[in-house]
Amino acid sequence: MTTDSVMQRVAAEPAGPARAAAFEHALDVLRSRRDEFNEQRFVPSEFIGLLKRAGMYRASTPAMFGGEPMDPSSFMRMVERVSAIDPATGWVSSFGSSLVYFAALPLETQQRIYAAGPDVAYAGGLFPMQKAERVSGGYICSGTWQFASGCRGADLLGIGLMGGPESNGMPLTALVSPEEVDIVENWDVAGMKATGSHAIRADRVFVPEDMTFTRGGTPQIDEPLTRYPVLAYAAQVLAVVTLGAARGALDHVAEVGASKTSITGGAAKGNRPAYKAGLARAEAELRSARAFFYDITDEVWAKATLGEPILDEERALLRLGATHAAHVGRTVVLNAFDLAGTGAIYENHPLQRYLRDALVPAQHAMLQTGTYEAAGAVLLGMDAGIPSFP
Repeated sequence: MTTDSVMQRVAAEPAGPARAAAFEHALDVLRSRRDEFNEQRFVPSEFIGLLKRAGMYRASTPAMFGGEPMDPSSFMRMVERVSAIDPATGWVSSFGSSLVYFAALPLETQQRIYAAGPDVAYAGGLFPMQKAERVSGGYICSGTWQFASGCRGADLLGIGLMGGPESNGMPLTALVSPEEVDIVENWDVAGMKATGSHAIRADRVFVPEDMTFTRGGTPQIDEPLTRYPVLAYAAQVLAVVTLGAARGALDHVAEVGASKTSITGGAAKGNRPAYKAGLARAEAELRSARAFFYDITDEVWAKATLGEPILDEERALLRLGATHAAHVGRTVVLNAFDLAGTGAIYENHPLQRYLRDALVPAQHAMLQTGTYEAAGAVLLGMDAGIPSFP
């Protein structure tokens, strides 16, 4: 592909009050349209445009190409706020961080990608890795790739290729334009419906070699965000979605519990000892997991900013904080569901959104239960037993 096919992009508002107002506007629109997004099973490109105006899609573009890279905590707090309204949209917004992968591309390629502006929405359907035909100057790619979250609103798409001698056996990501591939609408799920994580299908698409990269490969740009552990960040931006979902669920049960009477006309649910204690414990668990999550993020970011070496133990703590956030957040949402009682079983109940979506992040390969063991192994100086960990 060539990047000439990428359309003129929506640009972020100027940093400061205008951009902050754009973010609040996007949140207001999301509150009114989240049911629509879930029913149609994707976040539309015009809403991605609102998030671009809020700066979320230049947050990982290198400064040398006009980006305004955000520190991970600041970016993830934005994702968390989106997720507290609709976790599935939060999941899509989290990929505003994914341009860090592009730092492994040749500088000339990056310059072409950002020529139309730094606000780029990227989505990748990387698995299963497909064997491409090596030809002069690049690859002929065919196959179907699953789980391309946000593909319906992306400017660029990634597909996964098996690695060869040219990549030392490491898998490659090949960049294609949406016009070159088909989106196979197979996203039929109970949770995270609005992520639109459909499959991508290509039929003998040529991809120049300079439009391929190794995910997590050596960056060609030295900026603080390119020094931050890229694979750990990929896990973190997904985990923070669960923290947002948990926040939304707890806010709901707190609001209901503060009501004067229950739906039956009896004592308000909040007056019940189990409700008060359950809400308090869930609040403490959420805040504790969140504190660990952001604390280790800021510790490692400080080292990245100073250009100091980041140890494997610190990378493992980033991964541990992400896994713990996803699992604790899921438990908190289940606790909120329990407090809500029988009414929460109805599909139109507000907690159903958080319940269905919050179950998903901890199922992701980067956040599954086994990553607890892998983090513990690294902290003990042992082999993690999981590829590309930490």
